[in-house]
Amino acid sequence: MRFRYSEWREGNEKSKLTFDELMKLFSQLLMHTNGDVNQALQWLTDLDKEHRIFEDDEGMGFDEFLEWLKKEGYIEEFNDILALTHKGSRRIRQDALKEIFTSLKKRSFGEHESPFSGQGIERLSETKPYQFGDEAANIDFASTIKNAIKREGLDEFNLKEEDFEVYETEHMTSCATVLALDISHSMILYGEDRITPAKKVALALVEMITTRFPKDSLHVIVFGDKAVEVSLEDIPTIAVGPYHTNTKDALELAQRILKRKRNVNKQVFMITDGKPSAIFIDGRLYKNPYGLDRRIVNQTLNQARSCRRNNIAITTFMVARDPWLVDFVKELTEVNKGRAYYSSLNQLGEYIFVDYIRNRKQRLR
Repeated sequence: MRFRYSEWREGNEKSKLTFDELMKLFSQLLMHTNGDVNQALQWLTDLDKEHRIFEDDEGMGFDEFLEWLKKEGYIEEFNDILALTHKGSRRIRQDALKEIFTSLKKRSFGEHESPFSGQGIERLSETKPYQFGDEAANIDFASTIKNAIKREGLDEFNLKEEDFEVYETEHMTSCATVLALDISHSMILYGEDRITPAKKVALALVEMITTRFPKDSLHVIVFGDKAVEVSLEDIPTIAVGPYHTNTKDALELAQRILKRKRNVNKQVFMITDGKPSAIFIDGRLYKNPYGLDRRIVNQTLNQARSCRRNNIAITTFMVARDPWLVDFVKELTEVNKGRAYYSSLNQLGEYIFVDYIRNRKQRLR
């Protein structure tokens, strides 16, 4: 065994960041800068001053990283302004997806389905009596033989049709999803950034659906004073504003989008931190940020009922414990027959992903 000795340098005990690891950090910064490449790079240099993340003497400096970003096609320059490319946007989505899946592997979610199964037919552990048309490949032989022994005993063993049991199965169905993100001012109020985790989930969901479930469709809308659709490429640029929360407009827009779809399952995933506080009445914005205004709430619940009539399920992810929000979501969930979760920001992606996979499944009888 040979040993190599070298001069000790302070900081040698720290592991050096590769360009690929720096790219992951850069992706995180881009989420916080709403896709502003120049600002993200400035923050990167600020971090370097504090934590020495670059190694200039080893060819791993900031300038080299910047050239690497351009060479790899993640960013491009126009008139001295750096911008994210399509490849760069894809890389951010991939990093977001990996982060959520890595976290999912580490946690146990009880009744939730895991999103690591393939498409098509899935065999479950539960069994049922055989019916004409059931696949022979799904026969549970252990239960079948046990039923025959119970009926006749070992001495006169013979199989009859009533002895056969087959495994229950689930079918992966196509799904059309509208992800609705609340961009009201409270999503970044009081020093808590709630919009960045929401954007990260949106990016990861885009990546998962386009790569693993290409027959599914995903649309992203944002809602403040009003709801608007956002192109998937523009998700990193989503920002909050001085807006109220027009949940009614979000549900109306989601329905217009989903009515055009032919997918078997249709659903709305809504990420919000506040109760509805605005609606349009005769083209004018009526708003009331105090308490639960029944005029606003009732019209919003009417849209939830309309979703139910159109077989559109609403799943609400609450990223705050506002009692007014909890009371409203309870009403909304009851009229829509949907689901609701309270999610901490660091588990938001995990809850949404396991719920997405569960909603794609239909039990076959």
